[in-house]
Amino acid sequence: MDRRTFLGGLGMGLNAGLLPAADAAAAAAQRARPNILLIMADDMGFSDIGCYGSEIRTPNLDQLARKGLRFSQFYNTARCCPTRASLLTGLFPHQAGIGHMVENRGRPAYQGYLNDRCVTIGEVLQSAGYRTMIAGKWHVGENRPHWPVDRGFEQSHTLISGASSYFRLDAGRKMAIGDREFTPPESFYMTDWIADSAVRMIGQAPPGQQPYFCYAAFTAPHWPLHALPEDIARYRGKYRIGWDRLREERHRRLKELGLVRKDWPLTPRDSQVPAWKDLGEKEQEAWDLRMAVYAAQIDRLDQGIGRILAKVKERGEEENTLVLFLADNGGCAEILDRGKAGAPAGSPDSYTSYGVGWANASNTPFRLYKHWVHEGGISTPLIASWPSVLRKEGKISHEVGHLVDLMATCVDAAGATYPKEFRGKPIPPMEGRSLVPVLRTGKRSPHPVLAWEHEGNRALRQGPWKLVSRYPGQWELYNLEKDRTERNNLAAAHPAKAEELKKLYEQWAQRAGVAPWDEINRKK
Repeated sequence: MDRRTFLGGLGMGLNAGLLPAADAAAAAAQRARPNILLIMADDMGFSDIGCYGSEIRTPNLDQLARKGLRFSQFYNTARCCPTRASLLTGLFPHQAGIGHMVENRGRPAYQGYLNDRCVTIGEVLQSAGYRTMIAGKWHVGENRPHWPVDRGFEQSHTLISGASSYFRLDAGRKMAIGDREFTPPESFYMTDWIADSAVRMIGQAPPGQQPYFCYAAFTAPHWPLHALPEDIARYRGKYRIGWDRLREERHRRLKELGLVRKDWPLTPRDSQVPAWKDLGEKEQEAWDLRMAVYAAQIDRLDQGIGRILAKVKERGEEENTLVLFLADNGGCAEILDRGKAGAPAGSPDSYTSYGVGWANASNTPFRLYKHWVHEGGISTPLIASWPSVLRKEGKISHEVGHLVDLMATCVDAAGATYPKEFRGKPIPPMEGRSLVPVLRTGKRSPHPVLAWEHEGNRALRQGPWKLVSRYPGQWELYNLEKDRTERNNLAAAHPAKAEELKKLYEQWAQRAGVAPWDEINRKK
């Protein structure tokens, strides 16, 4: 037992006045540091949970929002691997070695696993005396020594690879417990396994002695559409109203909640998608089932989050636990149907996605999807809760934030020190800014600019202005304060502003290690 753990345990049973003053102060500081619980959904749109306008049942996240703070303008990086790299390191994904996915594309910024010139939240908080845990999807390094146990996580129950069946492990995918590969049992459902793993690890943490950081990275509601029959039944038939009406209803609720402005119009239905009323009855029934399964996956995700939060509360730690919930990218419009012929969506033998029409609804009211860096691809819910610190409960913050802020927030909350060097290598400074001032006062200093690049899709935001391009298209310019649904392209009306932001983007891209997508894609 080290000195810090000894003091923490002693402080539980003895009057602090019996300790030397410095030791008593150290013990008090140790107990005062918050636990940190970081929860992430996978391929979930901006409007897919109740407290962000959805009809899907999410009582635990809704309760977290009532006790916490919702952000209306928080951003991810539009795709799973880059988002996880950025979240874990506080850097832009190219800086961490994952400028694309987990394949090595022949450049350091595109090597496909976390490099040795970054440090993870696990490593920073472990160095600060935290117990560090991960349950769920890793997807930032397929092979040793690039697993969670190699990057600062003492305990890990993980899907090392990307998306897999929820009922069994797909061929070529890896799961691991600690440093050993794991094969799930026959009775298995991925969402429940991730939640139960997080509950177990939190339950094993010695109470009152050592704060913990738990990263619960769910795969839900990423395809394949797999859900349990009792959860699907709750939603079957509810989506016969169709994607057009669903988008209108979610948009109305988002405006009522104050998460989007009333003068931002709903984007048009995607041109690939037919009007719901033009579909035949059998087509409507089939699409209803797919969305019912997707909703069931989110419902089950919320149930698992409820169990994790209940364990925190059972341990008497709710007041001094910082909880952060977000999604890794917007709703996914990928078309997938490679399961067993005739297997209904949701069943173990099916392997399908929910399609463009429902992804369009998931991202209400924004444009485009996962992969792209228009608002539909990069906008995420963010719920933050820390009862002992939060200034006002149940409010909405319109402060602009980004994944890179999560490292800075954890370092700030934990009183940790972000290193200049780690394992003998220099580490770039954090790119983010702590959200703790927002929780305490409602305000913080804004980012001068934020920028994105994924598969040649590019964007830069400066204040209300956003320059964005869908590869291989031209730059578009929007004033997000007036037009966050990106309907009115101002590039021709404000060429000087567009040119100014283009130069800022090019400076960022050079600094972050971004390469032309044509060149990177040829190296595939």
